[in-house]
Amino acid sequence: MGRYVLRRLVGAFLTLLVISFVVFLSLNVLPGDPARLVVGLEASPDLYQKVRVELGLDRPWILRYLLWIGNIFRGDLGRSLHYRRPVGELVGNALAVSFPLAGLALSFTLAFAFLLGAIAARRAGSPLDAFVMGLSQVGLAVPEFWLGFLLILLFSLKLRALPAGGFPGWEKGLSALTHLLLPAFSLAIPRGAYLARMVRSSLLSTLKEGYIAAARSKGVPERWVLFRHALRPGLIPVVTSAGMVFGRLLAGAIVVENLFYVPGLGRLTLTAVLARDIPLVQGLALVAAGAILLVNLFADLSYGLLDPRIRYT
Repeated sequence: MGRYVLRRLVGAFLTLLVISFVVFLSLNVLPGDPARLVVGLEASPDLYQKVRVELGLDRPWILRYLLWIGNIFRGDLGRSLHYRRPVGELVGNALAVSFPLAGLALSFTLAFAFLLGAIAARRAGSPLDAFVMGLSQVGLAVPEFWLGFLLILLFSLKLRALPAGGFPGWEKGLSALTHLLLPAFSLAIPRGAYLARMVRSSLLSTLKEGYIAAARSKGVPERWVLFRHALRPGLIPVVTSAGMVFGRLLAGAIVVENLFYVPGLGRLTLTAVLARDIPLVQGLALVAAGAILLVNLFADLSYGLLDPRIRYT
């Protein structure tokens, strides 16, 4: 187990290095002048040269990359050209909002998926199964921003039950979480619909296994067969997909956080792109890639907990 985790960590580290190289190359080396993109075509020559020096464009690109990586190992992600503040500070403030939002959205996603998928699998072929799968198809088809607008209209404007947007800060305590509920639902419903179909398919496949037939032959009630014997091993492909869904949550947050005016990674990313803030874009891409790799590592390690037959070598 320990050797497996070490190998995975080394693999994740090497993958992150490759991602950092690709991100740096695409933003700094490919055709186009990054400094001109930052300052615009009408900027004065002095401002243009100043930005070139700030971006390190007066040095060879490989040296700039090595200096950037070296600074990252020291905990320095660079300095934002737009905000004039350290990238690490900006990303840290955004993570304090985006990670709780992603955690809520992932929790809702898994709850929807397990509930709907298990109901459909238990009543496979019935009208209830058809209704649940039809409902999941609708969830897949609904765009996040449109779903967000509907949630605002219903829960904020009509029922006045939840805030329509914004974020007051964690100094307000747990009440600040109410501002993240609607964005979390907007992110969770389409992904929950996707995973619900996978839960149903995986459970139906697991229910055909020999140990399930043995449990039924012993008179175990069907609900216990489903939830105690079939659910855990049947969730392995779902957990794998859940790791990828986390990445999609971060991507979907760009739209949802801007719709609900939540100051997280998604909103910061859009601002950085529109402002052509290359150091900030590089830092955000690296942090997002690292988070996705870490979540997928946790998903892989959970296989042994779900199915005792799995051994790590």
